[in-house]
Amino acid sequence: MPMHVVADSFVGRYFRLEGSDHPKERIGSRFTTEIRAGLTTWAAMAYIISVNAAILSDSGGTCVCTSETDPVCLSDETYLSCVNDVRNDLITSTAAIAALASVLEGVLANLPIGMAPGLGLNAYFTYSIVGFHGSGVITYREALAAVFLEGWIFLALSLLGIRQWLVRIMPQSLVLGIGSGIGLFIALIGLSANGLGVIGGDTTNFVGLGGCKPEDWISADMPNYCARGVLQSPTMWLGIFAGGFLTVLLMLYRVRGAILIGVFLTSIISWPRPTSVTFFPHTDAGDVLFDYFKKVATFHPLTKVGNTIDYNYGNGRVWYALITFLYVDILDTTGTLYAMAKFAGLRDPVTMDFENSTWAYCVDAFSISMGALMGTSPVTAFIESATGISEGGKTGITAIVTGLAFFVSVFFAPIFASIPSWATGGALVIVGSLMIRNVREINWDYIGDSVPAFLTIIIIPLSYNIAYGVIAGILSYLILNGLPWVIRKLTNDYIVPPNMESSEEWSIPPGGMVPGWMSQLGERLNIIEKRSEPHSSASSMNMEMSSRENVNQSTKSLEGMHLDVKGKPSAIQYMQR
Repeated sequence: MPMHVVADSFVGRYFRLEGSDHPKERIGSRFTTEIRAGLTTWAAMAYIISVNAAILSDSGGTCVCTSETDPVCLSDETYLSCVNDVRNDLITSTAAIAALASVLEGVLANLPIGMAPGLGLNAYFTYSIVGFHGSGVITYREALAAVFLEGWIFLALSLLGIRQWLVRIMPQSLVLGIGSGIGLFIALIGLSANGLGVIGGDTTNFVGLGGCKPEDWISADMPNYCARGVLQSPTMWLGIFAGGFLTVLLMLYRVRGAILIGVFLTSIISWPRPTSVTFFPHTDAGDVLFDYFKKVATFHPLTKVGNTIDYNYGNGRVWYALITFLYVDILDTTGTLYAMAKFAGLRDPVTMDFENSTWAYCVDAFSISMGALMGTSPVTAFIESATGISEGGKTGITAIVTGLAFFVSVFFAPIFASIPSWATGGALVIVGSLMIRNVREINWDYIGDSVPAFLTIIIIPLSYNIAYGVIAGILSYLILNGLPWVIRKLTNDYIVPPNMESSEEWSIPPGGMVPGWMSQLGERLNIIEKRSEPHSSASSMNMEMSSRENVNQSTKSLEGMHLDVKGKPSAIQYMQR
């Protein structure tokens, strides 16, 4: 079918394909290119299906540990069988909510951005809030209640424009520090017992080398605390070489879907039973896993995590979790949406807003609440969307194709449920290494900016808590920059830090708190004076070009996904249209 046929259709005009004669058509957008870009984004994101299920199932889900001698039920076969059922449920719910959120993002916001439960937030949900096997401050059901309410609060904040405004006033060094700290946090999880197992516990130090076989543990209730046989686990070395080094080599040559290839190759090697690296040992638990794996394609209903929310908002700790989810998710999702919109050339360089931002935030908010009903942690925009954008994705068709691919994945739950932790551990370390690259953009020249960022980065992984890192960063920033400001004012600019001119400039971007849809409505009703187009100035165009170059450098870190921006229109071409 000729491309102009699609462009001339309702679909072409709705999604603003090139040749659709839409006043704001997106240069270079073609239907077949959008389909390819959507599949590329899915290939880069698909690892989240197994990784998210593996992390969230560590919370124990709705399973109840009743053992008095084993408080986290590490050796309770009944409990572990229940946890495995939870993991299978989460395979389905992760793919399902990713499908729903991505399709809505494409249809309503017309953005080429994939959505799914986010790494970092799921780790915080599991290890900081619910705790390993339910050993945390609140239950799994109560944590879902916090996530559910968070989504509706986000919806209100998005409609009022507060969500956009809060992120725009956050100091850039802190924003970068939070992203980098989450990267270290994710990498630590990938190296620990829930991933490759390279890092284990130590009875004298905080951490030590792990990688020993289960029979070499100090005791059954102390996993990866090695009494002997350090770094001798065959599964660990399989994950390091097949899921780690091979994946990075594929990324060096810009092979699309490199992370997914590494995860599946490691899994395939782990599936035969008579090997030392098998995921299906000849035990009762292994037999159950293998019987489910043999189904290959089937629909697994949500029997353990579907609609299990405990709406107990009288527990103060639920509100603590809710507040933490709110500000961490504001920084995470909103920052990713801004970065991807800028990379796609859809962000206003003056107001710092982007096309259909209110719709994008509302889709995210709605998806968070729907995800809670399906038993998952908060949904977020994925930085891997840069892979599809680099393949030429510029419209919501890319996100729709990504969502449809996730929908198909729902019916292959037995395959995704049989991906071992050592297959995904390398992926976590690699994603963490990509996120840590933000540190090079932190203002290290001024200690008032660098120390708060560093505290944020280092406290997040060492405390195993994103919230503590964010709090440390904000408080230290207020102290280290607020006190010098007060002293400077009291002394009439006589006492100032010697190199204060190198500090990061902080200001509130123009545009105010009023979201775009309110401004447009006010203009039509003659309540608000019509704003001039910021794109008309040459300085704005130069700013957008500079921003595009910076994001292009950042997204090149996803080298395994063929990040080639050839064929993308320049910012000037985009603005002229």
